Amino acid sequence: MNAVLQTWNAANAEAALAAMIACCGSRRWAAAMVAKRPIGSVAELSVAADEVWSKMNEADWMDAFACHPRIGERKAERASAQSVAWSRQEQSSANNAAERVLAEFAVGNELYEQRYGFTYIVCATGKSAEEMLAILNRRLASDRETELREAAEQQRQITQIRLGKWLVE
Repeated sequence: MNAVLQTWNAANAEAALAAMIACCGSRRWAAAMVAKRPIGSVAELSVAADEVWSKMNEADWMDAFACHPRIGERKAERASAQSVAWSRQEQSSANNAAERVLAEFAVGNELYEQRYGFTYIVCATGKSAEEMLAILNRRLASDRETELREAAEQQRQITQIRLGKWLVE
């Protein structure tokens, strides 16, 4: 068994909850994951994460979204130190983006939030700033329900990546 997973299985509820919140800011998701302990393997953890996420609702999604900074920015409404560090790493391509791209992000982020009522969420790992901007512009044409589901799917992908990072730390 993975040593981090083994330690998490044996941790007190508060420590176990904090580890899950760093991976996904939805408190209900994190609590449900803690309640599933012990989890026997990395594969079971991944399946459990998706299973629990599939049972979440809009309020839970919004809770998770609030832990993500806008692309090109450094702070989030509510995020753990680990989540902030991972966001910086995931969005690192925005650090080297041209001023024009960052300016377009600022406008696009604002428009997105006005239109949908939440922060633009994209699984940024492996994407250039230009790719993320193109995705933002494409998604601005969606209706709110479609976009909410897309953002939730992006959060699911981010959570899986973060669980993987957590398991090797």
